[in-house]
Amino acid sequence: MKILGIIPARGGSKGIPDKNIKMLGGKPLLHYTAEVALQSSMLDRLILSSDSLDIIAVAKQMGLDAPFIRPAELATDTAPTLGVVQHALDFYALQGERFDAICLLQATSPFRTTAFLDEAIAKFCATGADSLVSVREVPHEFNPHWVFEVGDNQNLRLATGESQIITRRQELPKAYYRDGSIYLTKSDVIRAGSLFGNKIGYIESKTFHVNIDTQADWDKAQQWLDNGDFMS
Repeated sequence: MKILGIIPARGGSKGIPDKNIKMLGGKPLLHYTAEVALQSSMLDRLILSSDSLDIIAVAKQMGLDAPFIRPAELATDTAPTLGVVQHALDFYALQGERFDAICLLQATSPFRTTAFLDEAIAKFCATGADSLVSVREVPHEFNPHWVFEVGDNQNLRLATGESQIITRRQELPKAYYRDGSIYLTKSDVIRAGSLFGNKIGYIESKTFHVNIDTQADWDKAQQWLDNGDFMS
């Protein structure tokens, strides 16, 4: 399976200005994802998708390829990730190069390893799923079978629609949430207008994780690095 690795990193971050190239632990945030992806043996091509010349310049110093400048309409706060991925596939299709799938690696989830990335790609290729995402287990207190919504009569109802509450924690089925670290999707699924398709595989993340969106997230990541828990 021929896979295009894409690291999206737009400029104009409002929560943390210049977030993608801001120094975290003595390295630009983008560095952590770039280093891991560049060491992978399972990506046939790896590119940066960005609208920012400053980010592109930093990325090229790391050895990343940035073959285009992302259009402005795909670099807004509300621009969907699907459009960013479709743009990259279309760029190469116009050059006569096609990929069976893409691997999307967000710079805002910096703490993954090359081994974990390669394991995810291998599982995706082996299962034949439309997509595969990295996930983490939902703590039992937030399991959807224990989550309530407010009904029309202002009484609580189970979010799952069940009439009976599962009373024992041990009987709760496992539930997962996307951690944003790895997304793998077949190109045909993306061209059909979906980032996930119908058959979604998963791989569970076990190590420390932070998805950097706020200053509190940034501080959490910096503290973890200061403690010497991550080597890259």
